[in-house]
Amino acid sequence: MQVFFKTDIGNYRHSNQDDCKVGAFTDDEVWAVVCDGMGGHNGGNIASSMATTEIEKVITNGCEIEDDDEEESFKFEGYHSDMTEEELEDLLLVAVQKANYEVYLKSRESSELYGMGTTVEIAFIRGSNVYLAHAGDSRVYLAHHDEITQLTKDHSVVQQMVDAGKITAEEAKVHPQKNLITRALGVESDLEVDFIKTERFEEGSTLVMCSDGLSNYFTDDELLAIINTTSVDMLADTFIANALARGGDDNITVVVISNRENEAPDPLEDIQPEESDAQNDTETAADSE
Repeated sequence: MQVFFKTDIGNYRHSNQDDCKVGAFTDDEVWAVVCDGMGGHNGGNIASSMATTEIEKVITNGCEIEDDDEEESFKFEGYHSDMTEEELEDLLLVAVQKANYEVYLKSRESSELYGMGTTVEIAFIRGSNVYLAHAGDSRVYLAHHDEITQLTKDHSVVQQMVDAGKITAEEAKVHPQKNLITRALGVESDLEVDFIKTERFEEGSTLVMCSDGLSNYFTDDELLAIINTTSVDMLADTFIANALARGGDDNITVVVISNRENEAPDPLEDIQPEESDAQNDTETAADSE
């Protein structure tokens, strides 16, 4: 299993509010986290950095959670290979909730940080199984040969509109509210988290985790074309180079976890954007940046 990651400030941002971390326990037990911060000035930077740091601590070392109602504390162990599937799910969800609470407390320390938050994607791959914890509009894709699947579903205003049949998926890409998210780590004292599992991480598969600074610029088919025409060790660089060439209006972060050989296919030619694909960010306190 190979893991590569890269983050870029983009063409126009003054700071990078994305953050990511990766780790491995064995060749078949790999984890990664991607966070896209939001909330004025340095708030997004602090939220995303705190979240990835806290999540790494919980996954690797465990943590102690206090139950205020019962005045008891519960010790959660860090990851070990003997963990059952249910224990691993609990570990990822506890990691998110611990990070959420720490960011939430920090945001109450000053008016400058109030309301800060971040999207969160955790992926844990064990053998052919992928376990995800997800909140926000950062995304995780799974590609295998001629197929690509978006494993996560955006928690956003425009996704709700799409689900309700008010706009199409194509209209959502250029909607003025496309950056408004409905779930973010650290904004409230508790966070609803999606847990997703798939057993499809087979030989030849590639998992891509990214902030919306990347996904905003590509269709699923375009992502798959890049994956299938780029060597694994160059995928993160190629994704970001293409996003920058298409505008790079936002911070861009990508993690690639691959279960395929590092083949060297033909050089990739940039896929030119359609003229109608305007990529203008509108920064608000509730935007993912």
